[in-house]
Parts: sequence; structure tokens; C-alpha cells
Amino acid sequence: MADKEEKYTEGSLINAIWRLSWPAVTSMLLHTMLAITDTKWVGMLGKEEVAALTTSMFPMWVVFSLLMIIPTGVVAIISRAIGAGKEEEVSRVAGQSFNYAIWSGIVYCILGYIFTPEIIQFMRPEESVAVMGIAYLRIFFLGVIFFFINESFSAIFRAAGKMKVHLVATSSAVVLNIILDPLFIFGVGPFPEMGVEGAAVATIISVAFETAIYVILIKRGLFGYKLQFKLFEKLDFNLAWIVTKIGFPVSISSVSFSIVYIFLNRIVNGFGTAAESALMIGNRMESLSYMVCFGFSMAASTMVGQSLGAGDTKRAAKSAWYATGFCVLFTMGISVMFLVFPRQLASFFIEDKEVIDIAVYYLKILAISQSFMAVEIVLEGAFSGAGNTMPPTLISIPGTMLRLPLAYYFCFELNMGINGMWWAITLTTCARALVMLYWFSLGRWKKTGSIQV
Repeated sequence: MADKEEKYTEGSLINAIWRLSWPAVTSMLLHTMLAITDTKWVGMLGKEEVAALTTSMFPMWVVFSLLMIIPTGVVAIISRAIGAGKEEEVSRVAGQSFNYAIWSGIVYCILGYIFTPEIIQFMRPEESVAVMGIAYLRIFFLGVIFFFINESFSAIFRAAGKMKVHLVATSSAVVLNIILDPLFIFGVGPFPEMGVEGAAVATIISVAFETAIYVILIKRGLFGYKLQFKLFEKLDFNLAWIVTKIGFPVSISSVSFSIVYIFLNRIVNGFGTAAESALMIGNRMESLSYMVCFGFSMAASTMVGQSLGAGDTKRAAKSAWYATGFCVLFTMGISVMFLVFPRQLASFFIEDKEVIDIAVYYLKILAISQSFMAVEIVLEGAFSGAGNTMPPTLISIPGTMLRLPLAYYFCFELNMGINGMWWAITLTTCARALVMLYWFSLGRWKKTGSIQV
């Protein structure tokens, strides 16, 4: 971690992908562990509490989707600059990304806190679920600025290929969160018993701790470049526009995904609290695949960006295909686990038989789509590394929106009940992956010009 930089523009591809992937995948798996333990602790309170967590989850997805503008643009610009040997550009973009994150976080903090009740009520949860969901989500918005700052810091280290630094910061925060969760949820020792709200408090304390770690690591010179970041420094609006232009398509794609899920959640709520709790369990288990895929996506983004910066389009393409292949192999194992042990997996979270029965079917259906999800997410990362973020957007948005009419048709017109929802989610995932695979194979992303900042 003490090296000035880690270039991945030469040498063994497999070795480079491994060096980039394992810290990223480990970090993402730790986040998955956090989400799983979070749901486990809350599940001990009851299915209404799990439903409140589910209801809060989808608005949080919207925020995280909008947040993606910054890291997507920053990684594309800095990785290209490193590949081309432009040190001054690296330092300037890295410093400005922090300011962009600060101002963005302040805006979302204020707006989110004010409109939380309307957001929760829109999904029409039961009254008790809504009360807990509002309390949880408002605490989240109070600390949302730390998420923005952390993603900015994470992006500059990822672009430089310093995944181990990223791992140190994120894993420390995740471990702290896992420790604090039961303390605040159940009121252990001197800690107050806060229930669902306790899970939110634990999360905010942990992400603030992660911010402090990033600041310390940067001050110690582990980024490898001169980086002077100041609170509320004048924002370079031209650079902010370029970052936004690159990151916005991926972000808006993810936003559409989140908004569609808010509407899907309304359909799920019509089948009762048990179905909503089962949705959360399925989501937490699928996050095992998603986080690993996202880890390989980070590696693909860095490799493609640096390779294109060095003018090596063949290496960029091979990097993307190798990362995709490794991820597909891993997700095949997840699919087998979902098919063979669905009841054991669902029972880990909750003892309610109705919830478990619904979740079992969900996991079995999800098993079909896991490797397809790997293809979609990793290649999306490769497109992003090339600064060519429009193709994934044009694939993802219509593919995601298709879930709404399909879910309604399967659930009510074909009388499949809640299982129709699971099939709509799975089939659209498979379709998006196949289109992404075809579009990437055309190779037009290789012709993306240099990014001028």
C-alpha cells in the first residue's frame, strides 16, 4: 500500500484481476455479512420490524443510486489519467471529488429528512410498519453525508488500483457496525434499547468511523499523490459537470431500478407482511452474489480504464472478459446453495413459518438468475471504466421497468400469487444480461475518446 501507484497496464492479466478483485470482493462480502446480520437481529424482534427495514430499504437504494454519480465519474477519469501518466490531473480530480461529495451530501440530507414520511407512506405499509420505517429512514438521512464522502474516497483509491486501502477502511466500519447492532437494537449494558432505530444509529456511527479512517490513510500518503482537500473549497463546476456526465447514466439506471422496486413493494404489500419480510430475506441472500459481482465490477472498471489510458484496447477487453468469467463461476455456486438449502437459509433470519415458506420459493426462483446477474454487473463496470456509461443505461432502464407489468400480469392475470413477482424479477435479470453481453461484444466502447478535464 505504500507504493506511489499500482498500474495494471502490463503483466499477467489473471494476476492483476486477482490483486484487484480479492480486496474488493472481500469488502463487498463484509457488507453482505453486515446486511445479513442486520436482518437477523431485527428478525428477532418480529416480522413487522423486518417489514419496516424492507420499506426503508428501497428509498435508501434511490439515494445510493444517485450517489453513484460521483464514484463512477471519478474512477473513469482518474484511472485514465493514471494509465496516461498525468499525475497533476489525478491529484486535482481526487481533491475536487471530495468537495462534490460534501455539497451533494448536504442537499440529500436536508431533502431526505423532510420528505421521509411521504416516501414511506407512498408504499402503503401497515401503520405500525410505517412508524418504524419513518424513524429508521430519518436517522439514515441525518448521516447520509458520510456515505457520499466515503464513496468519493473509495473511488480515488479504486481508480489507483489500491484496493487494499479500500478494504481496510470499509472492513473496519463493517466490523464496528456488526458489533454495535445488537447493542443499540436490544439495549445491552449502558446502550439504550432502540429496536429498529438502533440498527440505523449503529450504521451511521460506523460510516462516520469509516470517513475518519479514510482521512487518516490519506494524510499518511497512502493515496500516493498530493491531495489537499478542504471543507467547502470552491467547487470546479466544469469538472463536476464531466463527472456527472459520466456517472449520471449509470446513476439514473440505478435510480429507475430503485423506483421500480418501490412500486413493486406496493404489490408485495398487497400479499401481506409475511411476503414483504420474505422479500427482504431474498434480497439479503441475493446480496451474496451481488456484492461479489460488484467487487469484480470494480476490478474490471479499473483495469479497463487504465488499459485504455495506456492505449491498449486488447488488454482492456480481455480484462473485462476474464473478470466476467471468474464471477460467473462463483455465482454458479450461489445458485446451487439457493436450490439445495433454501429453507435452512430462510430459517436463519426468522422463525415465522409463513415467511419461511414464501422465501423458499423466492430463493429457488432466484437461483436461475445469479450467473446472468454476474454478466450484467461486471460488464457494466467495464463500460464505466471506459467512460461509456450510456449502453448499460439503455439496457437497464427498460429491462427494469418491464418488471412492473410482468409482475402484475404474473401475479394477478396468471394467478401465480406472490411467486409471480419472483419470476418477473428473475426473467428480466436474465434478459438484461443477454443484451449487455451482446452490446459489449460489439466493441464500440473501445473507441471512446480521451476524457478531457
